[in-house]
Amino acid sequence: MSKPAVPGSGPEVARHPVGYVTRKLPHVTVVFWILKIAATTLGETGGDLLAQTLQVGYLTSTLIFFAMFLVSVVFQLRARRFHPAIFWTVIVTTSTAGTTMSDFMNRTAGLGYTLGALILTTCLGVIFLIWWRSGQTLDVEKIATFKGELLYWIAILFSNTLGTSSGDFLADDAGIGFRNGFLLLAAIMVLLAAAHYLTSLNGTVLFWIAFVLTRPLGATAGDSLSKPLEHGGLNWGTEGTSAALLGILIVLVIYQTLHLRRHPLPPVPRP
Repeated sequence: MSKPAVPGSGPEVARHPVGYVTRKLPHVTVVFWILKIAATTLGETGGDLLAQTLQVGYLTSTLIFFAMFLVSVVFQLRARRFHPAIFWTVIVTTSTAGTTMSDFMNRTAGLGYTLGALILTTCLGVIFLIWWRSGQTLDVEKIATFKGELLYWIAILFSNTLGTSSGDFLADDAGIGFRNGFLLLAAIMVLLAAAHYLTSLNGTVLFWIAFVLTRPLGATAGDSLSKPLEHGGLNWGTEGTSAALLGILIVLVIYQTLHLRRHPLPPVPRP
């Protein structure tokens, strides 16, 4: 019996003379979305823990978390393959930095949630335009270059910052509240999943819409758990909520790491 073809070797390479590169980004699966929501929710409560509960302040917290983001993203960009612990550390640091950056803009600088969300939406749109004009693929399943991955992380940083502003906008300026905001965003995510499986809408567009919306989903979920009862939360506090979310995230990262050892990710074609 002949051995099955291995991606990146043998006849398959002959059909793809450009060759293959090792995949550095995870497949987009149900586990990916669960981890993304847990990481961004932790980013919300972790950012609030340092800036508000510990009274470090938004500006100082932003500088601390942005430095952590830079360190973690350097490790990610230098890595030669996908490492769940590194990847999700970058996601968490973009979320914590995004939380404090958004709060600094909207509260300390006085822009307000509506204007802050509009500015960040415009910035994210410009980033996607630059990405598109660069010739790099926006399909995260096919990113195979340093430039493409760098644009990916810049977009994620701004999308997570936008997520905090839009979540606060829904909860406060729109008057929906944390819990109703979470339910509304969860319903939209269900509709996006249905569109992905039941329609022929562009999968890359649906992915990025969902990716951006998971941030306010996580923000409203985090606020729903940590905020006082009189503010529509469950009064778990930022410490308790952050500890619970960190535990969940660690368990899921360990699961993904063990699964990856049994089922390594196939390489992606070199552009």
